[in-house]
Amino acid sequence: MPPCMDVYVWLPRCDAGAFRHFVERYVDRRNPGDDRLEAFIRAYIDGTASDDDRAALADLGRGDSLGDGFSLYVKARAYYGAIITVTRDGSAVLGLSIDDPDGSAAVLAQARALIDQLRGEFDSPAGCAGEELPPAQSWEEWSDGGPVQLRVGHLPRGR
Repeated sequence: MPPCMDVYVWLPRCDAGAFRHFVERYVDRRNPGDDRLEAFIRAYIDGTASDDDRAALADLGRGDSLGDGFSLYVKARAYYGAIITVTRDGSAVLGLSIDDPDGSAAVLAQARALIDQLRGEFDSPAGCAGEELPPAQSWEEWSDGGPVQLRVGHLPRGR
């Protein structure tokens, strides 16, 4: 797998409409690469999740016993991948991965433009990007930043 520039935006709360829009616009539903996408849709968009759906989504957690946050990695339509994260504190992080085998400045500029686009599209207060950057699963992780190369906007304290 080539290196990717991962671009994320923070949503203050899990919102079925925002999730629906993200899936419809960015995710390859015909070939998502992870069958749990349908469980996510039933649980977080349609509100029709079964116990099996909830169990499938629980398997996506990190297993660090810090709560029930999880990230779902699926194939994207026009990007290398798409990431949907439900944080441990009830927020959401939406992400897209840009193929970046050379670590180019052009891809970093593309990431900046994509952050701006996604922030506007999802009314997000903040965005970030970094090479092979895992999605934050809490406000604290977002604030810590880890290997963030680009940060835009600001999250209010506690979310």
